[in-house]
Amino acid sequence: MLSGVLAALGAGLLWGLVFITPLILPDYPGVILSFGRYAAFGLIALVPAWFDRQRILQLRRQDWLAALKLALVGNIIYYSALATAIQLADAPLPTMLIGMLPVVIAICSNWSPHHPGDSIAWKKLALPLLIILAGLLFVNAAEMAHFTEVSLNSQRSLADYVKGGLIALIAVAAWTWYPIMNGRYMKVHSHISSSTWATAQGLATLPLALIGYLGYGAFAWLQRDSGAAVSGAVFAFPLGSTPLKFVLVMAALGLLASWLGTLLWNLASQKLPTSLAGQLIVFETLSALLYAFILRGSLPAPQILIGVVLLCAGVTLAVRAFQPAPH
Repeated sequence: MLSGVLAALGAGLLWGLVFITPLILPDYPGVILSFGRYAAFGLIALVPAWFDRQRILQLRRQDWLAALKLALVGNIIYYSALATAIQLADAPLPTMLIGMLPVVIAICSNWSPHHPGDSIAWKKLALPLLIILAGLLFVNAAEMAHFTEVSLNSQRSLADYVKGGLIALIAVAAWTWYPIMNGRYMKVHSHISSSTWATAQGLATLPLALIGYLGYGAFAWLQRDSGAAVSGAVFAFPLGSTPLKFVLVMAALGLLASWLGTLLWNLASQKLPTSLAGQLIVFETLSALLYAFILRGSLPAPQILIGVVLLCAGVTLAVRAFQPAPH
């Protein structure tokens, strides 16, 4: 259990990087950030795939189909929806909805367990979930207040906020489905190593990302050629206004947040019950907050610190709830 929790912590630290990418590259459309990140993931995965080619070649057709579905939903759809929602509605609403993932995943996986060890009595799960929920509310309330002040100077319509909220719900649904299904597949097919499965998902993501990237370029070219004004038309396809910065950031995300983060999460999924692993996604929220405050160059408000303490306490209680009782 300790190694599983540490693996989930490492994945959360790496996944937190994806939340600050739109801040580092504010002029790039959300779908381009998603396609660029996962194109880099797929290209980077070619290297470990070569060294791990014997086990890669042993994967069956059903394994590749599962990897393709997981890559489409958990990679392309999730990050495209998240980045687009932040661009439409600013950070408060999408952050609040995405921040509820640990609770939503734990409830869904405990409601319909795939394996007896994946679930526990609701009375044991209730207190950790309530504490995590309280911590998320504290953190998100403070962040909403901050971003509301910032967004007063921006011109966003009510329609944009509604669209952003609906798209954020797509991201929530995608990343509720992904860890549950990925964890179940890893447990059933325990002969597949974490690194092999992470590499397989990278390889499955590559054609999806390339098709999407080229498709966006064709769409932008047609719109520009027809004189239509669409969101993202100012993007200088294919690498934007700061090509070197874009390539370096995408390469970092592909290696760290995607390949290594997926490897660590696969390891955690094999070692931990799905209900517990879902709650440990809270590490992603904490990491995203840490990196955001580093970028801002400011200290978190007391309300955020209270929320962080509650989150850590809830996760600690959740881990203890899943530990087997001594005989």
